[in-house]
Amino acid sequence: MSDSHEAPEAGRTHFIQDIIEADRAAGLHGGRVQTRFPPEPNGYLHIGHAKSICLNFGLAEQYGGVCNLRFDDTNPVKEDTEYVESIQRDIRWLGFSWPGEALFASDYFDKLYEMAIQLIREGKAYVCDLSEADFRAIKGNFHTPGTNSPYRDRSPEESLDLFHRMKAGEFEDGSKVLRAKIDMASPNMNLRDPTLYRIRRAHHHRTGDDWCIYPMYDFAHGQSDWIEGVTHSICTLEFESHRPLYEWCLDALGAGAEAPKQYEFARLGLNYTVMSKRKLLRLVQDGHVSGWDDPRMPTLSGLRRAGYTPESIRNFAERVGVARANSTIDVALLEHAIRDDLNERAPRAMAVINPLKLVITNYPEGEGETFHAPIHPLKPELGKRPLPFTREVWVERDDFAEIPPRKWHRLAPGKEVRLRNACLVTVQEVVKDEAGEVVELRCTWDPESRGGLAPDGRKVRGTLHWVSVAHAVPAEIRLYDRLFNVESPDVAPEGEDFTANLNPNSLEVRSAWLEPGLASAVEGDRFQFERLGYFAVDQDSTPEALVFNRTVTLKDAWSRMQKKR
Repeated sequence: MSDSHEAPEAGRTHFIQDIIEADRAAGLHGGRVQTRFPPEPNGYLHIGHAKSICLNFGLAEQYGGVCNLRFDDTNPVKEDTEYVESIQRDIRWLGFSWPGEALFASDYFDKLYEMAIQLIREGKAYVCDLSEADFRAIKGNFHTPGTNSPYRDRSPEESLDLFHRMKAGEFEDGSKVLRAKIDMASPNMNLRDPTLYRIRRAHHHRTGDDWCIYPMYDFAHGQSDWIEGVTHSICTLEFESHRPLYEWCLDALGAGAEAPKQYEFARLGLNYTVMSKRKLLRLVQDGHVSGWDDPRMPTLSGLRRAGYTPESIRNFAERVGVARANSTIDVALLEHAIRDDLNERAPRAMAVINPLKLVITNYPEGEGETFHAPIHPLKPELGKRPLPFTREVWVERDDFAEIPPRKWHRLAPGKEVRLRNACLVTVQEVVKDEAGEVVELRCTWDPESRGGLAPDGRKVRGTLHWVSVAHAVPAEIRLYDRLFNVESPDVAPEGEDFTANLNPNSLEVRSAWLEPGLASAVEGDRFQFERLGYFAVDQDSTPEALVFNRTVTLKDAWSRMQKKR
């Protein structure tokens, strides 16, 4: 046991840490801690997987152990190397690594096959000819015990011969399976002679066409853990009822004291979000989103493209904690985590995404000057950024009201406001086009207010962001919002599926003007656009055509909208 990896502080552990502490104190596995993260390579990782990644890799790191990355690649029909590569990329992005190369269940196909032969020889497994539907008919239910398959009493010799011939490709898909011989009357349905192997002719992304029979997850999982020396096999709660089968297989094969133990924790559920890989795939295939990395998706690649940081995801997982009971977390907690993180790290900038021209009529034509603003208000050591200022500036159209409501502190006829870090201006004239649309505001400025300070100490409550027309940099701004407009999108109106709950306003594209310092921004750069939110440069961006994604608003506007309803 390593002295350099101390136990966590008292009172700050969760139940899995308590289990590990007890195991180490009892000397199990010599005090060694080894975990694994076993994703199926049939889709991209999402925020729910991040919780499991942080838990498995974090525990191994905390106790000086090892966490393997092992792909559960036992279903070649749905698997692809694209998913293998994306999963490794996402885990590394989160800040975790694994020893050596990634592992695969397919690495153990030969060993798993030999283990299946051992079970057959010992009379603990048999080849069954019943179709899936026929076996379901005799399996019974939670109230009724099942009845034995007519093939359950096949001799080990006959089953062994048939199993070899299954591997040799003599039988059609679905015509035979290998079943564990356990208990058709068990109250746990997973123990009613479960399938261990099935025939499936499909090209495997690693083994090609070498195999036409593949182990089921419930068989491959525990045995792969045992082969690798895993001590604590940590799963989400839906596998709790599978644990007796996990233990039965290990015991039947003689794993003994070195057998890994399975423990379950609550999976992460978020409101306004779907986590099912099948449903996420539907969103991609049906064109509801641009791909797995669409910033509206809960995938790690989507969150990364939206501008989320790995630190914010890890902090979110820590805040959610590890519990035994399933619950649904408010997605606002995830958004709060990224706001907290970006508030500390994101440089400030000004951008106008719904522009209205403001002309300062008493400012000299053809002249200009430069004001300065902090790169980050909490980090003076980063210095200041230059803000060119001229007679014409862009302001937000939403910051003007010709007939202002009560307590309006922004632009209105005759009202004085502050242009951030620049000066005080007062609207004198409103210019409209033939359709009556406001196209320009004509203002005067107070030359004594340079820097945005009132020279006589008068109160000016409104402060607006702006960009010089002559120096503004054009950009495309993608305003992403929640993909679904109901808290529980899995629950659809009668006769419809979950896509009926899609938010039709989840993406709005705007043409915007940015302060000139953003011209050199590159993919992955993140900024706080003052008064607007946090934004990140998208992968589609080029020096000639900048593209920014909104990561999150400055405040939880969505919750405020829901409260008003």
